[in-house]
Amino acid sequence: MGRRSGDAQGDGARVSGEGSDRRRDTTIVQAGRRREWIGAAVNPPTWHASTILFDTVAEMEAAAPADGTFYYGRHGTPTTWALSEALTALEPGAVGTRLFPSGAAAVAMALLAVLRPGDELLMVDSAYGPTRAICDSELKRLGITTRYYDPLIGADIAALIGDKTRAIFLESPGSLTFEVQDVPAIVAVARERGIATLIDNTWATPLFFPAIAAGVDISILACTKYIGGHSDLMMGSVTVSERWWDRLRQVFRMYGQAVGPDDAAACARGLRTLGVRMERHQANALTVANWLANQPQVARVLHPALADCPGHALWSRDFKGSSGLFSIILNGGDAAARAALIDGLEHFAIGYSWGGYESLAVPADPERLRSATPWQAEGPLVRLHIGLEDPDDLIEDLARGLARYPA
Repeated sequence: MGRRSGDAQGDGARVSGEGSDRRRDTTIVQAGRRREWIGAAVNPPTWHASTILFDTVAEMEAAAPADGTFYYGRHGTPTTWALSEALTALEPGAVGTRLFPSGAAAVAMALLAVLRPGDELLMVDSAYGPTRAICDSELKRLGITTRYYDPLIGADIAALIGDKTRAIFLESPGSLTFEVQDVPAIVAVARERGIATLIDNTWATPLFFPAIAAGVDISILACTKYIGGHSDLMMGSVTVSERWWDRLRQVFRMYGQAVGPDDAAACARGLRTLGVRMERHQANALTVANWLANQPQVARVLHPALADCPGHALWSRDFKGSSGLFSIILNGGDAAARAALIDGLEHFAIGYSWGGYESLAVPADPERLRSATPWQAEGPLVRLHIGLEDPDDLIEDLARGLARYPA
C-alpha cells in the first residue's frame, strides 16, 4: 500500500498508527502486517501476479490503481503493500513509500518526480557515484542542469540558489568520504525558497536518522543494503511527505518501475531484524574504527562517530547512531600496495555494495568523483563495511594486512 496514518518514532519513542501505540522496534516487527493481507500467517504471502481477474466488466471498468486494491500486478499486491507500509511507518511524518528495482532506480525516479527540463539541481559533491552519473548523463540530456556543492556548506547553500533551482539533493554522510551535512540548515533554506529536498539516507536508515521528521521532503533508501541485509536482493525505496505523494505515484505508474514479489518478500523478511542488525553493525564498526585510529599505517579514519571526522558535531546533534560503513586513509603508499593489502585479507570480501552481514573492503578514489571540492589525502583510501562477525577476528585480520603494508 505505502500510505498510512500516524507517525513512527525511533529509539524507544512511541508510534501511533493503524490503531496501535508502538515503539520503534515493535514497529519494525509489526508494521505492514495487516490481517487482510497476511491471513493467519506471520508473513504476507508472495503474490506472483500480473493479470488481476474481475467478476464482471462493470467491476473491471470501475477499478482504479489505488493503493491497497487489486488492479494490475505492476501496481502492487499485498507482498509489496506490506513492505511499503512498513517503510513508511519508520519515517515520522511520511505519508507514503514506493518501491523500485534498485537504489539507483529509486534515485532516478525521485529526481524525475521533482525536476523538469530547464530546472537546476544542487547536488552534494560527495554523492554516490551512480547518482552523479544520472545527473551528468540523463538529467543533462533532459535539459536539467546539475551544480555540485560542498557537503559542509550548511546554510551558505543559500548563495548557490538561483531562479531555476528546484531541488537540493543531500547524502549524509557521503558514502566514500563520510562528511556529515547540516540537514536542518539546508532544509530551512530550501523551505524558505519553496525548493524540494531529497536525501540518500541509506547509511543511517530511518532508525538512526529520521529524515522526513528532520524536514526533508523525500527520503531515498537503497534497500539492497541494510533493509534487505543479506546481500541477496536489489531494491530501492522512496518515502515522501504529503507534498510529493501524488507526484511520486504518477512517476511510479508512468515509468512502470515495479519490483518482483520474491525480492519484496525477501526484503520484508530482512526488515524485521533491522533493529538488532544495525545495533550490531554499529558496535562492531566502532570497535574496529577506534582500533584503526591508533595504527601507524592509518593516517585518518573517516567515521562520523569519531571526533575528527568532518561534520562529527552535526552527527552528534542529529543522528541516533552509526552504521557499519566507513573509510580509512592509509599513511602513504600507492594503489598497488593498497590492492595487495585488500587482496590478502581473510575475513573481508571484495565486492560492490554493503549492508549485508558480511564484511567488505574495497579501494576507492574520491578525487575522481569530486568537482566542487577537491579531495586530497595522505595516501590511498579503503572503504570498509563491518559485518556481523566477531570484531576481534576482523581486527586481527586488519592487523596482519597493515603489517604487510609498505608505507
